[in-house]
Amino acid sequence: MNGYLDYNATTPLCQAAAEAWQAASADHWHNASSLYREGAAVNRLLEEAQMELADFLGAEEPDRVIFNSGATEANNAVLTHFARTHSGKVAISAVEHPSVAESARGLLGDRVDELPVSREGVLDLDRLRNYLEREQDVALVSLMAANNECGVIQLWREALALCQEFEVPFHCDAAQWIGKLPSEGLGDCDYVTGSAHKFGGPKGTGFLLIPEDLDRFRSLLGGPQQERRRAGTENYPAVAGMMAAWRSLEPRLSECRRLGEEHRSWAESTLEQRLPGIQFVGAGAERLWNTTMFIVPAHDNRRWLTRLNRRGIAVSTGSACSSGRENPSRVLQATGYDFSSMGRTIRVSAGWDTTMEDWQALVEALVDVHAELEERH
Repeated sequence: MNGYLDYNATTPLCQAAAEAWQAASADHWHNASSLYREGAAVNRLLEEAQMELADFLGAEEPDRVIFNSGATEANNAVLTHFARTHSGKVAISAVEHPSVAESARGLLGDRVDELPVSREGVLDLDRLRNYLEREQDVALVSLMAANNECGVIQLWREALALCQEFEVPFHCDAAQWIGKLPSEGLGDCDYVTGSAHKFGGPKGTGFLLIPEDLDRFRSLLGGPQQERRRAGTENYPAVAGMMAAWRSLEPRLSECRRLGEEHRSWAESTLEQRLPGIQFVGAGAERLWNTTMFIVPAHDNRRWLTRLNRRGIAVSTGSACSSGRENPSRVLQATGYDFSSMGRTIRVSAGWDTTMEDWQALVEALVDVHAELEERH
């Protein structure tokens, strides 16, 4: 049994990524900025990785790709750029990841407008259109592709089309999308961010896609690496691992989605029967095939997690980046759930090799824990 069901928090390093990282660490560990041939070889490999990544996203210009430490750095870099170079407002949805929401507030203050979402957690496109029509000085709209807590998929393509209509740059945090759904088309966005460890790659590496003609973009300052857009010696072995993981997953996505939705549907319908009063967050919207977030009928979610873990099940209370806070879920706040519900939330996020038997084990463990907690109450 594979009891690890917290893939939205992080994923194990897949075999393809581990092999690619090890080979690159052994043979191509040199500094890509060095003038000798070994350094030049690493530089060429980085350029090839840029081309492959751009191709995955459907972006025509590989020079748009910047390699970095992951989506948190990338999201901060985008918002820092707009805080430094633009005076207009930045609009974000009410369910953005903390690396967008906290960064925006810290860097832009009252220049940030938070757009509400529906009860299901989806940004209303009519509200976005009204906002763009009303506000005359919007510098950026930022909308995640898929939510890290409840898995709800945002209408990012339609939001992008609206932004293009009003000539407003569009940023898409695709950290949860990549590796779960096809990435083709994301390259149409002005800015895209992603993290390797969300799809079987190494931790501490990721990417940022920027507009083709953006010469003045600066992330980390220092040396001349990556056309001065992000200083620091490039970590090619980690990039090689990221691309190997991505490459290995893309052909599997259709089958993973089919099986994942089938398994989750069974689990949710079974839990509705065996745990009366359970509520599924965002169930009326399209969601990532691997994710279900629910509110248990009673008892603090930390008590549930402890007992589930004793049974070999690893799940979470929501965003790993918010765990331990008094109010852990931006999603539940934005969608109108009360404080009591927030303390009874559990997120399950499966992986590409999670089986029906793993889901069955989860359901049985949840039913057993509920009985145990009720008995002790």
